[in-house]
Formats: sequence, C-alpha cells, structure tokens
Amino acid sequence: MGSSFGRIFRLTTWGESHGPALGVVVEGCPAGVELAVEDIQHQLDRRRVGQSKVTTPRGETDRAQVLSGVFEGFTTGAPISLITFNADADSSKYEPLRDVFRPGHADFTYWAKYGHRDHRGGGRSSARETWGRVAAGAIARKILASVGCEVYGFAREIGGIAMESFDREAIEHNIVRCPDPVAAERMVQAILAAKEEQDSLGGVVEVRATGVPPGLGEPTFDKLDALIGQAMLSIPATKGVEIGDGFASSRVRGSENNDWFTAENGRVRTASNRAGGTLGGISSGEEIVVRVAVKPTSSVARAQETVDTSLQPRTITVEGRHDPSVVPRAVPVAEAMLAIVLADLLLLNRAARI
Repeated sequence: MGSSFGRIFRLTTWGESHGPALGVVVEGCPAGVELAVEDIQHQLDRRRVGQSKVTTPRGETDRAQVLSGVFEGFTTGAPISLITFNADADSSKYEPLRDVFRPGHADFTYWAKYGHRDHRGGGRSSARETWGRVAAGAIARKILASVGCEVYGFAREIGGIAMESFDREAIEHNIVRCPDPVAAERMVQAILAAKEEQDSLGGVVEVRATGVPPGLGEPTFDKLDALIGQAMLSIPATKGVEIGDGFASSRVRGSENNDWFTAENGRVRTASNRAGGTLGGISSGEEIVVRVAVKPTSSVARAQETVDTSLQPRTITVEGRHDPSVVPRAVPVAEAMLAIVLADLLLLNRAARI
C-alpha cells in the first residue's frame, strides 16, 4: 500500500480513521532545524474536525506527540515520529455498511483489490489519514523558511460560488478560508443549505508558494509539475489539478500565453506568471500557483442505490458525522503537500551541481 511520499524528505503515514491512533514518520529532515510541537499543532488545528459549523462535529483534539527526532527544540537528523490518538470514533454507525459499497467511496475498489477492508469510516481511504500529511508539512515549512519560501492556500470556489476579490488577511478570518469576505459569507450559507438538505458541496482550493528559488524540479519524470500533480491528487476527494493558467492556456495563442522575461534587481523575472512558476518542470523563481478540484463529500444522509458484496441490490442511508463540504479543511492539507514537494526538491537540488 503506497503510504510513503518523497525521496529525501520522505514521509510515511499510518493508521485508520477508527483505529486507536494515527501517525507519521518523517525521514530526511536535516539536523539543526528549530522545531517545537506548537509549530506542528498550529497547522493540525487548522485541519482538525469540529472547528466550525461547516465541518464535521466529530470531537478530536488531534494533539500531536513527538516520539523521536527532536531534542531540546531542534531536529537531530533522526527520523521524526509523530502520533495522535483517536478519542471520538463511533464505529457503530458503520456496522450496517459492513457488506455494502457506499457510492462515491473507495469501499468497492479496496474490496476488489484486497478482498478484505476496514469498513469503519473507510479505514486508510478516510481523509483522517491526512493528519500525518499536515504534521509533516509543518516540518517542511520550517525547511522552506530557511530560504525565504512560504506556502499558503485558500478556498477559491465552493458550490459554484467563486471569489471576486482577494484579501490575504481575510483568509483565516472566516470559516471557509476564502480571501473574499463577501463570497465567503455566501459560501457559508450555501454549505449550511446543503447540510440542511442532507447533501454536500465541492469546490476549488488554490495554493501558492512565494519565495521559491529557481531550479527546483528534476527533468523528465520528476518534474516539479508532475510531483505537484501526484501530491495533490493523492489527497482524498481531489479530482483535478491545474498549475498557473492550466486549462485556460489551451484556449489562447502562444503569443498570448508566453511569459516574457525581464531583468530585475540582478535576477531573471517574468512580466506575467501564466505558467504558474514552472518551466520545463523546473521552478522559475516566480510564485507557484496550484488549483485543486475537490469533489462534494461522498457521505450524504440520503437514500442511495448500491449493491453489497454478494452483488445484491441495496438501498442505504449513510449516517454518522461528515463534512457538508471538505473544502475548508482541505486548504491546510493542500498547503502541506505543496510544502512537502518543495522541501524535498530543495534538499535534492543540493546534489544538482558542484
């Protein structure tokens, strides 16, 4: 099972949604990085359940414990191991679903692959697994900060309601993490309306990285674009990724799409950034811009038609506690995955030339 990601800065997540605990092991973090558990907890609190009326009410504190790799406030170069214990799992809601395949979930595909699956909340396919990604991402952010690189994200669109203005300061001041306060309020109302109707909404998360040094990315198969695509599509509920102008670039001419080069303060810059900070799979030094399509939450409390493991037709209603939209909590996860990709490539790039 592919539970590891990265070449030098490498993380392995473990644990299930309704198991006793979740965790992550991060290898390859250089020694001497100043790191406190509060740095990690801050990001985990942004991802955790029960943080607002538009998220699942499951009551998990997601408190991180550092088991290894950090001593007296600095990384030691040893593997960093982190754990959190599940405290509010209610598996009883999933007993009626033990032998049926929930529409939109990985129940059938896991069963087809392994012949046996953890039916409690989806097991490894649950977004609960992303706890470890966000914890690892907090460490990756520390590495990136050493070169002046910063990663941040926001909800660009939810339920067809798109932002029309941008105020970065507004992102963490509304419960959907949208940089447009007016659109944010409309998004909140749309999510609550869908929740009232026992339904869910999807949307678009945008993630940006500033201060990225030029030269990150390995040509051909390990292009920066390719690794970003893999990282983002590995996040539960994601169905599409674009970098820079993405699909819009397919509808214009080359003369319109090219970013012209300029010289500024002794370095090469581009007059625009339609490429989203990458050229030939290598960072250009411009802002990395990534957008991720997030599907509506698959667990909805409406009657749905399906079949069971005996191939018999069934009508089911998925009960339990679920996000009416996962978009707000997907923001810190997407940020973490971009930070992990960039930190890994930053360390790898040290071997590119003498």
